[in-house]
Amino acid sequence: MALETAQTVRVGFIGAGNWAQTNHMPVLQARDDVVLAGVATPTKESRDLAVEKFGFPYATADYRELLEQPLDAVVIASPHGFHYEQSKASLESGRHVLVEKPMALRAAEAWDLVETANARGLVLSIPTGWHYVRMVAVAKEKMDQGAVGEVEYIVCHMGSALRALYMGHKWPYPMENIPDPETFYSDPDLAGGGQGYSQLSHSVALLFWLTGLRGSEVFAYMSGAGAPVEMYDAIVAKFDNGSIGTISAAGTQPSTKPKHEMDIRIYGSEGELSLDLFHEHLTIHRNDSSSFELEVEPGEGDYACDGPPNRFIDLILGRSRENWSPGEISARTIELLEAAYRSAAGGRAERVVLDATRGSP
Repeated sequence: MALETAQTVRVGFIGAGNWAQTNHMPVLQARDDVVLAGVATPTKESRDLAVEKFGFPYATADYRELLEQPLDAVVIASPHGFHYEQSKASLESGRHVLVEKPMALRAAEAWDLVETANARGLVLSIPTGWHYVRMVAVAKEKMDQGAVGEVEYIVCHMGSALRALYMGHKWPYPMENIPDPETFYSDPDLAGGGQGYSQLSHSVALLFWLTGLRGSEVFAYMSGAGAPVEMYDAIVAKFDNGSIGTISAAGTQPSTKPKHEMDIRIYGSEGELSLDLFHEHLTIHRNDSSSFELEVEPGEGDYACDGPPNRFIDLILGRSRENWSPGEISARTIELLEAAYRSAAGGRAERVVLDATRGSP
């Protein structure tokens, strides 16, 4: 539900760790139509730092107390295991929600958030920033125009430099040393898993955003390589249109590499689309001998996440009607990942869609 009269969105934050304070808070603070109204986090040091840096007039250790304040929207950047509970409470209190990926750890929870937001006419977004990169926007446009025809086969890979986090150590990236529960990434209860929930929540969402597909069955292997959560994922998947594909991830990319590896190749009845954000190319080759190659400036494949919070505010204010990182896409992602974790644990193929009445296009 867009704000009909007010032109300022009062935003509260649940979670004030590294990503909240280095991305979401400064992005929203830079807007003249946003008021940073309150912050909730149990970590006193990061709470105090958020107040000092961003001028929050209200701060508390309890997110329930934050929801008693006059807010229009809530940004949730807490550990994964808290996302569902905090998002559900925020939506039920009538607030628009931007919740970090993974939006939940269970498919039923993810779809419940989607249904709750839809029933109340609220914006529900997940900050999957690659959806807003020009290369991806062009790829999405081309796919919507039928660039490859009917999708038949997919390759999707992502690499990240997160070995340290999965081992319970500090951030490997040059970020501010904000005291937050960094080691939750190595805690299966708080994180839900490793590279899958942390990073495939990006790449699988991107895959579904580009293709409009939904998973139907998976078989997965996962390996922790000494970590308490998995750092490697190898998934064979079937999709709802009958196509198949492979989805893989590695969390042990050297931190000296300049950025994430992200490579998606989509093969169809009429051609192939190749999107590689690390090597920065987007090409389409069709059976009719036509081809397309996007001219790309150096750095266009870098990950940026200013698009999702900015679009979140624009959606609330009615200045945009296109949510490029909607809850529905992330819910499809969670149901596939949950099935993959079941498959890896049980050593057998697992159905993805347990409730076909949810998530219908």
